[in-house]
Amino acid sequence: MLRRPRSARLLLAAAAVLPALLAAAPATASPGIPDRPVPTTGCGRTPPVTPGTTGAQTLVSGGSTREYTVHLPANYQPHRPTSLVLSFHGHKRTSRWQEELSEFSGVNTIAVYPQGLIGTDGGSAWTGAPYSADADDVLFTSDLLTKLQSQLCVDAKRIYATGKSNGGGFVGVLACRLPGRIAAFAPVAGAYYPQGGECSPSRPAPILAFHGTADATIPYDGNPEKGLPAIPDWLGKWAERDGCFVNPVTYSPQEKVTVQKWLDCDERSNLQHYRIDGAGHVWPSTKPNNDSATPTVLDATPVIWRFFQGQRLR
Repeated sequence: MLRRPRSARLLLAAAAVLPALLAAAPATASPGIPDRPVPTTGCGRTPPVTPGTTGAQTLVSGGSTREYTVHLPANYQPHRPTSLVLSFHGHKRTSRWQEELSEFSGVNTIAVYPQGLIGTDGGSAWTGAPYSADADDVLFTSDLLTKLQSQLCVDAKRIYATGKSNGGGFVGVLACRLPGRIAAFAPVAGAYYPQGGECSPSRPAPILAFHGTADATIPYDGNPEKGLPAIPDWLGKWAERDGCFVNPVTYSPQEKVTVQKWLDCDERSNLQHYRIDGAGHVWPSTKPNNDSATPTVLDATPVIWRFFQGQRLR
């Protein structure tokens, strides 16, 4: 397998993105939004939520009061840096729904479920969708992390983001804009609308993406009328951004599951995809969940958690 030298690839990449840079502002973090690890000041403080429970919290961001819920693991210790997972709900859903769906409250991490604002169609949504509210959810995410790091003993190099559907699409936006602060990203059935903007990440972004081939809401092969890319095309763009080999290694660990892994990505980044044959617009689970009474052949959450554990900011 041939691969151009890194210097040549960088020159070609620069030439390729120049027209886009002139046509539209890149999807990078706005001034004042730190795209780098931020020191945690919350170690040693009494947490706002009792370990082993989930609590509702608020903060003011962009002039609006925003809501979110936090779950602390039962063994949380105020002096021990702990990883943190942001889990974003889908269109018209809630933070509580996402907690039940993704089940990160059962993992040994600080699990945070942000709440989206009501969008133009009357349903909750995130930046990057045509129906989202006129709000900066990247700023909200940054402000949320800053507040959490001021209250809790967060490991600043082990912050992760996952989400479903519109929430998964927003995780893709965060991969473009905050890869210097968030260590890895795992969109599930992501809705990657063009309203997310151009993407020029500050560093290669480790990504693990799930999608079902029978997804009728966000089709695997894309929807040109809505500007939704085919999932292989979306992944191919990330392979370019992360400096990976063009063609992934492909294997099937079990029936109806195809895994793709791109090799030799820049800065030890990581790009993986789980394609689930016959799965619809669901968070994959081997038991009934909020998405579907029909189980799939794979549990996404433990796969995501293993992926996250192998990634950290350097």
